[in-house]
Amino acid sequence: MISKVKNAMSTLVGGMIPHGHHHPSGTGQNSGSSEGLPPRFPYGRPDFLDLTPELLQYSTEHASRPVLMLRRDSRLPWRTGYAEVINAGKSMLNEDQASCEKLFVKKPSGKHRSAPLQEDTGDATGIPLHFWGVYDGHAGSGAAIAASKLLHRLIRDRLGEVAHLLEHPACPPPICLAKNGSPYQATESKKAAAAAAAAAAVAQQQGEGAAAEEPDAISDPTIRYHMEKVVSVESLVMGVLENAFRQMDELIEKEKASYTISGGCCALAAVQMLGKLYVANAGDSRAIIIRNDEVIPMSNEFTPESERQRLQYLGFLRPELLGNEFTHMEFPRRIQHSELGQKMLFRDHSMTGWAYRTIVEDDLKFPLIYGEGKKARVMATIGVTRGLGDHDLKVYNSNIHIKPFLSCCPEVKVYDLSENKHGPDDVLVMGTDGLWDVTTDQEVADAVSTFLSGCDPSDPMRYTLAAQDLLMRSRGVLKERGWRLPSDRLGSGDDITVFVIPLAGHEGET
Repeated sequence: MISKVKNAMSTLVGGMIPHGHHHPSGTGQNSGSSEGLPPRFPYGRPDFLDLTPELLQYSTEHASRPVLMLRRDSRLPWRTGYAEVINAGKSMLNEDQASCEKLFVKKPSGKHRSAPLQEDTGDATGIPLHFWGVYDGHAGSGAAIAASKLLHRLIRDRLGEVAHLLEHPACPPPICLAKNGSPYQATESKKAAAAAAAAAAVAQQQGEGAAAEEPDAISDPTIRYHMEKVVSVESLVMGVLENAFRQMDELIEKEKASYTISGGCCALAAVQMLGKLYVANAGDSRAIIIRNDEVIPMSNEFTPESERQRLQYLGFLRPELLGNEFTHMEFPRRIQHSELGQKMLFRDHSMTGWAYRTIVEDDLKFPLIYGEGKKARVMATIGVTRGLGDHDLKVYNSNIHIKPFLSCCPEVKVYDLSENKHGPDDVLVMGTDGLWDVTTDQEVADAVSTFLSGCDPSDPMRYTLAAQDLLMRSRGVLKERGWRLPSDRLGSGDDITVFVIPLAGHEGET
């Protein structure tokens, strides 16, 4: 097993074949399953960059790592700023993707109302929705490209199914919907209340015996009808986002039967609708709000370390997923065979601290989670625990699937835009881990605030230039010993994608 792990770790960094949709060798992907199939979408950079073929080719230069950003005549909603740069040689192509869309949510109609994806008609009626997404691909760009093309449409369509409820945000959603998707009519509620009142009257006529036997029993059935959880429209939108991520993951798995969709991706999405900003994150990308020089984190990273207990608990409940090669226990280091019978520090899924246990033969297996920080891996293979795709991912040279340990469910955080007045320097920053690997939240906030304070508030390029500045700070400058930051620390060698989104754009549109 140790030799397998060494081979797997040695192949984590490798080249991609030109179109970036097939699996690189040695990543544990089942490369034979999609052989000969066409890619679901051709490789490219985000449509809003409007790159020529020459610029697309130029964007793949690892030696110079050119910064791609919006052209001066380009316009994204809210004057959103964007910049990206390719990695320093980790893969042949940039495996990050991004999308920025203005959509309209409305109730589906016609023969396609039950289809998982509605056709784009260009109809600009309904509830306006703004969407930003960044997708950090790994082991190929196929999953990231598919998500960048489809996730926002899935979210729009699922919200369309409850559009009649979104139009009345002050009213809590009904517990049940009628078969046609509409809420039960008020007359039905009145009938139910009347029936409950009649039942109460009958119970009262039958005497007080039952009540005496059960003094805590509810004597009025109408009270039972109102003892229900109140669900807000905000919670309903959060649930729609969570389900849309799951449907995107299922769609990737389904379409792999007909197309090549390589690898997987972390997904970070921001949705603005009805005065609120919803940020959904599955992976290790990150989003922060910078408001009046204050940093408001809008996401958490999901890594083998941050989700250790969830992963260990699954390994404990279903040991067959470990393939008789791994242990769900964690130890401070690898155990030597000579240490059998000794007491060693350990922790499992039920523990946040450490304790001692007597080492047994089973503890000699490779740990389910191994390594620290950015080097931590699940089954010595993958360094993120949430995202989309990765359905074929296996432990190197084995038949042990890793997908059961990976979750496609995002964490959703909500920011109420209407509760705060936003100035031109208040922004949402979204970035893939290439940005955050070498800069902290506060460093990003300080850099953005400093840059924007020196820009003309009317300059349509100010947020794109801020994104470019952030990106170049993380990339660094090429020197003899690689890409270096001003402090001479190593710069980010990963793909970097950055959105800088002005929160005042919401107020400008309304």
